[in-house]
Amino acid sequence: MTWALLKAAHVLAVMLWIGGMAFAHFFLRPSLAALEAPQRLKLMHAVLGRFFRAVVWATGAILLTGLWMLGRVARQFHAADAAILWPWTWWLMAAVGLLMVGIFAHIRLLRWPPMDRAVQAGDWPAAGAALAGIRQAVAVNLALGIALIVVVYVG
Repeated sequence: MTWALLKAAHVLAVMLWIGGMAFAHFFLRPSLAALEAPQRLKLMHAVLGRFFRAVVWATGAILLTGLWMLGRVARQFHAADAAILWPWTWWLMAAVGLLMVGIFAHIRLLRWPPMDRAVQAGDWPAAGAALAGIRQAVAVNLALGIALIVVVYVG
């Protein structure tokens, strides 16, 4: 029962993160092109602020549940005095997941503050430039996340 609950929390957190990036990148951003820069940037600022807070919790849940599940399997193998042979897809999920968390940390800690300051100051060219950098990093994370899902669950 614990395994199923933690795996569900893990998958739901991944869905929130990947789904949120896909929504923002493919639906929200193109739809905002009709707005003037100040309105568009204020709205993206509000949306991204909320989304990034959710992703902080989601990545925490992903890391904790993933580590717990790996640890549980490792304890079972240790108890049986056998070598731990995790499937290659688990290693891939861990490696790509950590890379994605690192990219998100880069976005949140280094790319978000300049956008936040620019929007607060009404400096729309600087806010637009900062948002473009965020968009590029999110696109990389989205591509990694989709590729990982395809490889792990389809391949």
